[in-house]
Amino acid sequence: MTQPISILLCALGGEGGGVLTDWLVDAARHAGYPVQATSIPGVAQRTGATTYYLEIFPKLQSELGERRVVLGLNPLPGRLDLLVSSELLETARQVANGLSSAQRTRIITAGNRVLTTQEKMQMGDGRLDEASLLQVVQQQGQACHVLDMAGMTREAGTVVSAVMLGSLAACGALPMHRSDYEAVIGAASASQQASLRGFALGWEAVQAQRTQAQFLADLLPEKASAPASPALPEAWQREFPSAMHEVLGHARARLLDYQDQAYVDLYRQRLRQVLLSEQQAAPAECTATQEVARWLALWMAFDDIVRVADLKSRSQRLARVRQEVKAQDDDLLRVYDHFKPGLPEFAALLPPAWAQRLLQWEQRRLARGLPAKSWPLKIGTHSVTGMLMLRLLASLRRVRRWGSRYAQEQTLIDHWLAAVQAGLQQGHALGLEMARSGRLIKGYGSTQERGRDNLLHILQHLGSASTTTSPEARARAIQQAREAALKDEAGAALDQVLHAHGAPARPAKVQPILWAGRRPRGLTL
Repeated sequence: MTQPISILLCALGGEGGGVLTDWLVDAARHAGYPVQATSIPGVAQRTGATTYYLEIFPKLQSELGERRVVLGLNPLPGRLDLLVSSELLETARQVANGLSSAQRTRIITAGNRVLTTQEKMQMGDGRLDEASLLQVVQQQGQACHVLDMAGMTREAGTVVSAVMLGSLAACGALPMHRSDYEAVIGAASASQQASLRGFALGWEAVQAQRTQAQFLADLLPEKASAPASPALPEAWQREFPSAMHEVLGHARARLLDYQDQAYVDLYRQRLRQVLLSEQQAAPAECTATQEVARWLALWMAFDDIVRVADLKSRSQRLARVRQEVKAQDDDLLRVYDHFKPGLPEFAALLPPAWAQRLLQWEQRRLARGLPAKSWPLKIGTHSVTGMLMLRLLASLRRVRRWGSRYAQEQTLIDHWLAAVQAGLQQGHALGLEMARSGRLIKGYGSTQERGRDNLLHILQHLGSASTTTSPEARARAIQQAREAALKDEAGAALDQVLHAHGAPARPAKVQPILWAGRRPRGLTL
C-alpha cells in the first residue's frame, strides 16, 4: 500500500478527543510509522463535533530512508479509510457530508445517542429515529461496527476515548500492534489503568464482531457470482482461446452497441491478425492478444459527441438519476445537461478535407490571440425538445464512418497494431509490452489526445527495430515508459525515462498567449 491511511475522529466536548488523537500519534511513532494529525473545532450538536484528522503512512520510516512523506491536512470526500465517532447522530452527520464511501470506509460508531437541544425542545417525543440513522450509516460504509461505547465506558470507569482507541486498534485497518497502543497509554496511575480497561473492552467488542461476521460468512452460501459475460458466438469460441472469451464477450457487446455488426467484424479481423502473429512467435501464448482485445475494444469505442448524446438520452440514465435523487413516482424531476462543443467536435463529424479547412481556420483565430470557438448549451433532457435534440445527434452514428475523427482513429489503431505484430516477430516480451501500452489511450478530449501522443512517441523511439538494443531491453524500456506516462499528467516522469534510454523527449506543443485584458496606458515592455 503506497497511500496514507486516512482517519477521522469525531468526539463531543469532554470526551477526550484530543487525548485519543495524541494516543494514536504516539502509537504510530512508537511503531515507527510516519503520522500527522490536525483538528477542526466544532460545537457538538450545533455545527458538529470537534473532528480530528490523521494520516498514517503504512510503511516504516526506516524503510523510507531519507525520503519524507507528505501527508494531508483535511479529509477528502469519499477518501476516508476510517470514520470513528462517539455519537450516532455525529456519525450520520459526517456521512451526510459525503466523507465516507461504501467501497472504502470502515465505520466505527457508538450506537447510543446524546439528544440535541432541538430534540429536547419538542412538546412530544422529538427524538430522531435511531433505526433510520443506523441504516444510513451502514449503507455508506464498507464495514460498520456499532458499539455500546457508553456502557463500556461506565464499566471501565474511564472516558470514551479509551474505548474508541481499543476499537480502532482491533479493526484491522492500522499497521500498529496492540502493544504499541498499550505502551503509550501507560499503566502507572489509576487513570491509566482505567484507560487500559476501556481499551481492552473496545478491542474485545470489535474482535467479537469480526469473528462473528467471519463465522456467518463461512456458514452462508457463497455470494452470487458476478453477472455472466455477454454471449459469445460459437465461431468466436472456436477461433480464440478460452482465456479470452470473457473479454471478447464484453468487447463484442460494447462495439455492437457503439456502432454496428460491420464494426464488430473489423474488430474480429484485427484481433485474428494479432493472434496469428503471436502464435508464430510463441505457439503456447495468447497474453498479448488478450491485452490487445481489451484495449482495442476501448479504443475503437472512442468517445465523441454522438456517443455522449446517445448515453445521456437513454432511459436507463434517467432511471438512474431518479434513483440517485430519490425521486418518487409523483415527483416532478427536471434534468439539465450542459454542453460546450467547440469546432474540433463538429469537425470530427465532417469529411477529412472539410474538417481540415475548418480546423485551419480555427488555428488562425488562435494565432491572433482569439479564444477558441465554442457554444455553451443547456439542454433540458426532461423536455421533449431537449430529448429530440439528443436523439437526433445520437442518430448521427450512421455517418460516423465518413467523419475525420473516425479516419484518424482507425489510422492510429492500425499503426499500433502493426507495431505490436512487428514486436511479436522480434520477441514475445516486446510485443506484449507494446500491446499493454494500449492502456495509455483513455478518457476523451485533451486527455485522450495526450495519451495517444505518448503512445506513438514510445513506439517510435523505444520500440523501433532500428535501435541497437535487444528486444528484451526495448521491452523493459517500453514498460518503464508506460508506467511513467501514467504517473503524472504533465509527463515529466515520462521525459526522464525517455532520456534515460537515449530517446528524445516529447516535442513541446505550440500554445498561443491570450491576454486577459488591455495593456494600461503608458506601460512599455
